[in-house]
Amino acid sequence: MHVAVLGTGIMGAGMTRSLLRAGHDIRVWNRTAARAQPLADDGATVAGTPAGAVEGAEVVLVMLWDSPAVLDVLGSAAGAAPDAVWLQGSTIGADGMREVAAARPDLRLVDAPVLGTKGPAEQGTLVALLSGAPADVAAAQPAIDGYSARSVYAGERLGAASALKLACNAWVATMNAAVGQSIALAEGLGLDPALFLEATRGGASDTPYLHMKAELIAKGEFPPSFTLAGAFKDVELIRAAARGVSVADDVLAGLVAAYGRAVAAGHGEEDMAAVYRAFPPG
Repeated sequence: MHVAVLGTGIMGAGMTRSLLRAGHDIRVWNRTAARAQPLADDGATVAGTPAGAVEGAEVVLVMLWDSPAVLDVLGSAAGAAPDAVWLQGSTIGADGMREVAAARPDLRLVDAPVLGTKGPAEQGTLVALLSGAPADVAAAQPAIDGYSARSVYAGERLGAASALKLACNAWVATMNAAVGQSIALAEGLGLDPALFLEATRGGASDTPYLHMKAELIAKGEFPPSFTLAGAFKDVELIRAAARGVSVADDVLAGLVAAYGRAVAAGHGEEDMAAVYRAFPPG
């Protein structure tokens, strides 16, 4: 298929490479052009404008920072591909997705966030969360299959997939913060953090994710699979969504505080496991 990718950050770049491997014809655009240019070596065409990227596309994948960015880019690009299916993959929450849908009723929009980080994006093994008209989802499925290992359809209501993404990200953000807090607590109590990992190994609370994030903390190096700044943006969205439906936000308030402290300390571009920096022992 002819696919345009708008936004080539960590996720957009990885998804582009997976789409290219799947045999699709890809045109990309990024606000900071230098971040898109390396994809030319992988076989993508780099466009100078959003409209130039989407012209002639059958599917447009939108992977931007927030809903204002999505609305801005759609405003400048939509007219160049009125018949395309637009996969809105940015994490903007259910309210943000509904705002986009209300502003662009002329487009064939599919709510299409994903679960996964840099590795799965580059390997084509993300989980695609989808909501929207079944015919539009079906039309875009070959592209969706190019970057995902499986799909979860949340129904026809635009915003349902984005709501599901928030629930999933709440869990991921909680796990990262919990790993950081437990390791910092072990250190503060004068223990080798490896004892915490050994004590939980093989039990019901043990997970590969725990060991993956603990390894980053042990090395003190946090190459980003998903940035701390992105996680902080997401937990703020999640907390606002919880408050909007009167769900108690005690845990989410703690996450906002922890991720916010780590970002304020200058770790925003590191992996989200750097939330550990919010719990300095001693």
